[in-house]
Amino acid sequence: MLNHIVLMGRLTRDPELRRTQSGIAVTSFSLAVDRDFGSRDGGEKQTDFIDIVAWRSTAEFVAKYFTKGRMAVVSGRLQIRDWTDRDGGKRRSAEVVADNVYFGDSKRDGAAPAAGGQSYGGQSSYGSQQSYGNYDAPAISADFAEAEDDGELPF
Repeated sequence: MLNHIVLMGRLTRDPELRRTQSGIAVTSFSLAVDRDFGSRDGGEKQTDFIDIVAWRSTAEFVAKYFTKGRMAVVSGRLQIRDWTDRDGGKRRSAEVVADNVYFGDSKRDGAAPAAGGQSYGGQSSYGSQQSYGNYDAPAISADFAEAEDDGELPF
């Protein structure tokens, strides 16, 4: 069985960082994801608004570095939850549980759309692997330091 989803879109609101009773970080946010095609009558492209939830270090990463309007690439799995509303009605919700979240634009672009064809490299071991785009190391955070090459590496 395979349940894997990759989405790229803009955050519709700032992420909300919360903690469970046992102290585990959880962040929820929503992505606006354009469909690759327009309507049959040649109209505008449709946009889907998809709920995302991230846990632990990925949740902390998203809450710290992402804001409304930023482009994000989310890799994870689709989860369907059944729940009961206040009136006792049975409800069903779909959300993506994020395993990895990457920047989809550069810091210079901010909330502006990323230029087509750009490649964003670099990864971090902050929790799961996240891409930091075309950032200069000091611009990200003092928490990250650039590794120095002393010529002793075997590869």
